[in-house]
Amino acid sequence: MDVLVSGLKRGLRGEITIPADKSISHRSVMFASLAKGKSRISNFLYASDCRSTVGLFKNLGVDIEFIDEHNLIVTSSGMLTPPNNNLDCGNSGTTMRLVSGILAGQNFNSVLVGDESLSKRPMKRIITPLSQMGAVIDSNDGRAPLKIQGSKLHAIEYNSPIASAQVKSSILLAGMNADGVTTVIEPYVSRNHSELMLKYMGANISVDKNKVSIEKSELIAKDIVVAGDISSAAFFIVAALIVPDSDIIIRNVGLNETRTGIIDVVQRMGGNLEILDERIVSGEKVGDIRVRYSDLKGCNVSGADVPRLIDELPVIALLATQADGETRITDAGDLRNKEADRITAVVTEFRKIGIDIDELSDGFVIGGKQTINGGSEVEVYHDHRLAMTLYVAGLIAKNEIKVNEFQWVNISLPEFLSLMETLIIL
Repeated sequence: MDVLVSGLKRGLRGEITIPADKSISHRSVMFASLAKGKSRISNFLYASDCRSTVGLFKNLGVDIEFIDEHNLIVTSSGMLTPPNNNLDCGNSGTTMRLVSGILAGQNFNSVLVGDESLSKRPMKRIITPLSQMGAVIDSNDGRAPLKIQGSKLHAIEYNSPIASAQVKSSILLAGMNADGVTTVIEPYVSRNHSELMLKYMGANISVDKNKVSIEKSELIAKDIVVAGDISSAAFFIVAALIVPDSDIIIRNVGLNETRTGIIDVVQRMGGNLEILDERIVSGEKVGDIRVRYSDLKGCNVSGADVPRLIDELPVIALLATQADGETRITDAGDLRNKEADRITAVVTEFRKIGIDIDELSDGFVIGGKQTINGGSEVEVYHDHRLAMTLYVAGLIAKNEIKVNEFQWVNISLPEFLSLMETLIIL
């Protein structure tokens, strides 16, 4: 599906409720599947990545029943059963990496596979620490398919070379089946949804800044309400900031402090953003966000910023095109290991629509406020976040932009177009 987008004549106005957080939706199904009893999950994200997680755990013998698209009941004995066939992770790196940690300590063998895109993504980052714990994993030169031989695991202390929630979570989930205390130490604190939910469900877990430890644990079935996804909200935040005369409210946004780097950057750039009705839901901080069109100034994004906004960096690069002064984004080399090489992809497609951007080995440099010409076809490289970023660019482009294969937004936000149309005043 190709989509045409033209510059708006008026600002974005109104309210939307952002769909559920993808990271939390994945974990809600995974952890409920490991807990003995019945868990009700509300506000689940019914996107293809999350459905891959559901299908995988059904294949592992868990009873999962959808009441409707966004509400489901997970009933489990607390024990997984050998799968009847390969476990398909679809396009979801979160599914493959976290489930590897779960399966490493089971008493059966399994094979994790993915689609063409996922099969190119690096898995050595989780194979290495899991192997140190005694896991036996055969791969295609560090990529899927992953053949996992269930093994007896032992605890390790792992100093992670990168701040990655997927790496950390995979090790912690393996640690729930390992003898001793398993500890992960990160260079910076990555997103902590696993830690919060594991604690909420009764795991023996402790956190000390960038150090997390877990012991053998049995999870308790709980009802889980999934917060709205700030990574999805980011596209609407940026759209309202750069489309003149915009004023919107985004409801039910997750405000987990390991994920709110986008808010910190917007505020550093002088963006008019206000948090309303902050509250706690199922252990996660949630609130509503009001965003208005703003005069922006460039800033640097690096170091400890990056793990808290890694998925938002393409749309932050777009935001920087409407800010006075240079914006430099560095220490983001892991963008090259996403659905596409997001650094090269962003630079290539931005230049097609007239954006002045320089490519770094670990990020971008955007040279200040500029006009987006548009008038071109752009590609998304099977990358949902790049697709939405390019659509938002089209809202302020002088000429129409054609975004090819826009259906990749279904990976995380199938409602994107309908939500945007709610805010567009014709």
